Amino acid sequence: MCLAVPGKILEIRDGAQATVDMMGATRDASVRLTPDAKVGDFVLVHAGFAIEVIDAEQARETIEVLRDLEELEAEELAGAGAMSATVPTGAEA
Repeated sequence: MCLAVPGKILEIRDGAQATVDMMGATRDASVRLTPDAKVGDFVLVHAGFAIEVIDAEQARETIEVLRDLEELEAEELAGAGAMSATVPTGAEA
């Protein structure tokens, strides 16, 4: 499964490399595939490349979904830890 994460372009250098804020972390990404992208635009970043310029609302909605997934994963991992803690070591199920 492939995942592209939305980010906001903070800076573009040499017309090809951008600094992008992705959910609070800054990363470098190539903007060669999105030549119309400019500082302030939101882009989807996959494998170090900005692959599409998106609007702010689409970026916000996608970030919200990603944060929800993070919360669900944390809850699932916490639940799995609680379940394994109730089975004594060496006990058969």
